[in-house]
Amino acid sequence: MRFKAISVVVLYGAVGTWALSVILAAPAPAPKSWNFDDLVSGGVLKDFTVESGEWKVETDASAPSKKQILSQTAKSDTTTYNVTLVKDFQAKDLELSVKMKSILGEIDQGGGLVWRAKDGKNYYITRFNPLEKNFRVYKVEDGKRTQLGSVDLELSADWHVLRVTMVGDQIECFVDDKKQLEAKDSTFKDAGRIGLWTKADAHTHFDDLTVTAK
Repeated sequence: MRFKAISVVVLYGAVGTWALSVILAAPAPAPKSWNFDDLVSGGVLKDFTVESGEWKVETDASAPSKKQILSQTAKSDTTTYNVTLVKDFQAKDLELSVKMKSILGEIDQGGGLVWRAKDGKNYYITRFNPLEKNFRVYKVEDGKRTQLGSVDLELSADWHVLRVTMVGDQIECFVDDKKQLEAKDSTFKDAGRIGLWTKADAHTHFDDLTVTAK
């Protein structure tokens, strides 16, 4: 919670004054969220830019917030990262989460969260890959990944919540509210855009992308 100090002057009789410093709690930053339910299936991807891949709104009856989701459907080559970024939001320190379900993929599966993005080729990414059965965090510079942390992880073929927090150079990554990874990196020091990510031919559904600036 953020705080601010104010000085209040209190008259005390006729001989002088006391200055009383009061600490008041400022309102916590409000989270922003995208659940895609205000769009029709196949509609325009409002609030996002497509950096690479094929991102579109689809209907999924199993979606956590019924019934629209954002789907990545491109069957890109092995080395392609499919990225979509939110247009008009930037943050440095944040908490970011999304609900994700892997649908298909022979080369790659799953996907994850992007933050502090300068553009579609420079950002942090944490992702879960059910095909490889691992959860990882990377930095991507000029389109090239460097791994910052990895853990073996096998999950059911269902919806799961990915979440990341970053404050300063400290990164913590969670799956279904359990912390799985920690990392420290200062490559991207400034505020940047947030978004979603898959690789190669991973067909993945996303719902309830939520961010809170810290």
